[in-house]
Amino acid sequence: MYAVFKSGGKQHRASEGDVLELEKIEAPIGGSIDFDEVLLVSNGEDVKVGAPNLEGGKVTAEVVSQGRHKKITIIKFNRRKHFRKQAGHRQYFTEVRITGINAG
Repeated sequence: MYAVFKSGGKQHRASEGDVLELEKIEAPIGGSIDFDEVLLVSNGEDVKVGAPNLEGGKVTAEVVSQGRHKKITIIKFNRRKHFRKQAGHRQYFTEVRITGINAG
């Protein structure tokens, strides 16, 4: 059984027990989160598709950790123009473990 749900402007496919890194969610470590924007739930041959969301569909997850990804370096450079600009960015994430899927 798996579900496709929406979080942080992105769609994620998850089964029970999966560990995902999602966009930062303000929640305490060990806390529970419910995702109500469920787009699809599949249980073998039985597939339920929402239009756009499933009525009563819910994915439940437990927060495992909060963290930051590896640093991404942005470099802008023009040759022969004496121009060089460098910046970096580290994106925050929330690691969650899927504990339950409800098709509604």
